Amino acid sequence: MTPHAASASPASPLDVVAVRDQFPALHQLVHGKPLAYLDNAATTQKPQVVLDALRNYYERDNANVHRGVHALSERATASYESARRSVQRFLNARSEREIIFTRNATESINLVARAWGDWQLRPGDEVLITAMEHHSNIVPWQMACARTGAILKVAPIDDRGDVILEEFATLLTPRTKMLAVVHLSNALGTINPIEDMIAAARRVGATVLIDGSQAAYHMAVDVQALDPDFYVLTGHKVYGPTGIGVLYGRESLLQACPPFLGGGDMISSVTFEKSEWNELPYKFEAGTPNIADAIGLGAAIEFVRGIGFDAIGAHESMLLAYATARLSSVPGLTIIGTARRKASVVSFVMDDLHPHDIGTIVDREGVAIRTGHHCAQPVMDRFGIPATARASLAMYNTTDDIDALVVALDRVRQLLG
Repeated sequence: MTPHAASASPASPLDVVAVRDQFPALHQLVHGKPLAYLDNAATTQKPQVVLDALRNYYERDNANVHRGVHALSERATASYESARRSVQRFLNARSEREIIFTRNATESINLVARAWGDWQLRPGDEVLITAMEHHSNIVPWQMACARTGAILKVAPIDDRGDVILEEFATLLTPRTKMLAVVHLSNALGTINPIEDMIAAARRVGATVLIDGSQAAYHMAVDVQALDPDFYVLTGHKVYGPTGIGVLYGRESLLQACPPFLGGGDMISSVTFEKSEWNELPYKFEAGTPNIADAIGLGAAIEFVRGIGFDAIGAHESMLLAYATARLSSVPGLTIIGTARRKASVVSFVMDDLHPHDIGTIVDREGVAIRTGHHCAQPVMDRFGIPATARASLAMYNTTDDIDALVVALDRVRQLLG
């Protein structure tokens, strides 16, 4: 047990010591110091059940899915499709046919931009995003607009990091064919009012994609209640493996969209004259899928569901308040992103110190944070800065981790003034 596992807060509803015990990577020394891992918005650590699921597949069930009648293939297929059902329950989708496995959220958005965008967008149509989007929800739409002649529009954000809803309402018009918006900003921590934004998009007949890469491991997501057309997430931020992502799509829309990639398993028949597409979800899963990591994602989701988002949310809210207060007391430190609704991200700058220097020094103290533009360069431009340092929290973090960061920042000031 590392010292950072010792406490969370009397107010926390979570047994954080028990949770941390499930994550082997947290129990190590970095540069001789106990690890305080505060880079969860980039990727989360993996619980033992995920590592076990990956090992079990490769040691016992390593075979291709959907194509074999032998025992290993049947076991692999059962585990792979069980993971899909776990994702369906996780998002409360109506049907497992609405759950498409991809490599990550970026591929999911590109899939929609290609399959839906190339099919639906015409010259003069508009795609509306916000100024806080990750590059993965900007670049695919820029490319789609370049291919189709559509126009990309951007709803601005204010000094707190909130979307300016009056401007958003003005930009959302009958010409808007797609609203693509992040649920929770990776750079600012802002939680967007997506319920209201989706409802507004419905009134003008726009299709809606929500980027849930950050939201999905902090809060419960109910796609039936939210009612987007598409919702994307990435497995490695939901305590699952890298290389696996999810696209939720409304079944009727997925049925109507042409395929994204062609090849094996996405077809029902092939001749040299023509091919017929497979049923959902396989129509969008060409070739051998990432079987092991899909199974690992299923294990991660069941792990999160077992703990429950009520407990996770309350614990992370306590940590965010604690981190905000502690970091605000550091001389020369300014928090970037103070939205009215925020989740577990605290981005900051310190005087004229470069964030990379900050990150390097705190790493020597055993504290892992992220520095840079966080694949959100337009956000940095909006605030007139090149980069930030970012501490991001997860269910296994404690107040000791935050205290270790504050001590490390004192070391930064000692060394860099």
